[in-house]
Amino acid sequence: MPTRRKDETGWTNAKSLSEALPFIRRYSGKTIVIKFGGHAMGDAELTATFANDVVLLKQCGIRPVIVHGGGPQIGQMLGDLGIKSEFKDGLRVSDLKTAQVAEMVLSGAINKNLVSAINRAGGRAVGISGRDARLITAKKFRDDLGFAGQPDAVDISLLDVLASADPGFIPVVSPISSGADGEIFNVNADTAAGYLASALGAARLMLLTDVSGVVDKQGGLLTALTPTDVRTLIEDGTAKGGMIPKLQTAIQAREAGVDAVVILDGRRSHGLLVELFTDQGAGTLIR
Repeated sequence: MPTRRKDETGWTNAKSLSEALPFIRRYSGKTIVIKFGGHAMGDAELTATFANDVVLLKQCGIRPVIVHGGGPQIGQMLGDLGIKSEFKDGLRVSDLKTAQVAEMVLSGAINKNLVSAINRAGGRAVGISGRDARLITAKKFRDDLGFAGQPDAVDISLLDVLASADPGFIPVVSPISSGADGEIFNVNADTAAGYLASALGAARLMLLTDVSGVVDKQGGLLTALTPTDVRTLIEDGTAKGGMIPKLQTAIQAREAGVDAVVILDGRRSHGLLVELFTDQGAGTLIR
């Protein structure tokens, strides 16, 4: 499998501004879809750093679109309410009560907290969900997963309006979506981000999570993969649990025209900037 040189120093020591300029120019005017999730969302300092990085991207002429998850927070709320949570192939089994709790957590507290963090950092963030303006119309993913949804259609007109306004808004999207008849669906945030990135023709899809990236059977980081490599990792059991929908999303996004997908550790300070603005990168690049 291909490899690329890794940077371990962090953004502040990785590159001077002059060295970063070619990378900034590369992405100026382009859309980057960023899925923010995992335990970093529960850390106020990491969330603030992420918000500052997103605002910097916007100031560099890049169009960031944020899609957020909230699995740990949903799990905690379900536990507090005495609702049992079950996963199959990395996806949460969602009866109607579970889907309603997911909407309360994702489209409520998490979405607005992230919007507030970006606004405090100097951005102009707007919180929406897949249910707004028919952004994502979903359908049942599998019968045994209940109200866990799969995007069936995407209408990006609202995102286009928000991103093209002067000086421009930063969309923050909860993946909760509606079916054709208005029923609620709990769509996996990675999957939602992938479909939005495909519809937007994004230059990059960034999946921020709780691990350093995709690892081999010995736990070593795989820094660069092709879609063929990804399929092999899924088929031979190297990829497990929540990594499976991430990798499936990566394949779907690449085949739909997204230039590249990156899976990286959202807990790493400024990892987003290291990936975009240095030649070392961070995490696993799939292209």
